[in-house]
Amino acid sequence: MAKNGRIRIGTSGWVYKHWRDVFYPPDLPPSHWFAFYSREFDTVEINNTFYRRVADTVFRDWKAQAPPGFRYAVKAHRVLTHRKKLIDAADFLPRILDPARLLGRHLGPVLYQFPPRWHCNPARLRSFLQVLPRDLRHVVEFRDPTWYTDEVRDLLDEYGVAFCVHDLRGQGSPVWATGPFAYIRFHGPTSTAYRGRYGRARLRPWAERIAELAADKGEAFVYFNNDVEGAALADARDLRDLLAAVPAAA
Repeated sequence: MAKNGRIRIGTSGWVYKHWRDVFYPPDLPPSHWFAFYSREFDTVEINNTFYRRVADTVFRDWKAQAPPGFRYAVKAHRVLTHRKKLIDAADFLPRILDPARLLGRHLGPVLYQFPPRWHCNPARLRSFLQVLPRDLRHVVEFRDPTWYTDEVRDLLDEYGVAFCVHDLRGQGSPVWATGPFAYIRFHGPTSTAYRGRYGRARLRPWAERIAELAADKGEAFVYFNNDVEGAALADARDLRDLLAAVPAAA
């Protein structure tokens, strides 16, 4: 792996029944899947927090099961980003962040995924960034291309919030890094999201770019969301191998 800047590579979730036999041994109980996953990867992105409220006891269990140095990225609930569109964020954020804090030192970035077809609103974005607690790490993923402006990029930098680089078809982002770390999500190389292998040929230029971003920012988080048929796992391994061959920055 590139020597300048830490690069964490994982997948978007680890509880997938279709990973049995593909990744998890057929006789391994699901209760042991995380231990198996965390022996190979040092981070995971939690997506079910986007769809439902997760009990505090679950966050405590996640903390207890994590090995030293492991990091969870936590996706913020869609009520804040999709229904409220950041209105009353100061009142709603504790419902997201207080449980996430229970992860303690295992908490990585909190991801806020904005909805498609919600056009750029710099004033709303600034109001949101102003109330984000500075003791946590935050990253924003935009799903509408109108947000990809210098003004938005500067706002994220001003408030120390990371920009999520992603490749979702029709909504893919520029390759920017704002705030104190880089964050990259791979949603799948085909026209149907969340499926298909990238393979080493597609990932090789990404490895070089990610190494550059990590060297610049000091740390990068990379997640594969193409879980169908376990493609995310194979691509995560391939990217890890490719990064190991990238020369360290001078």
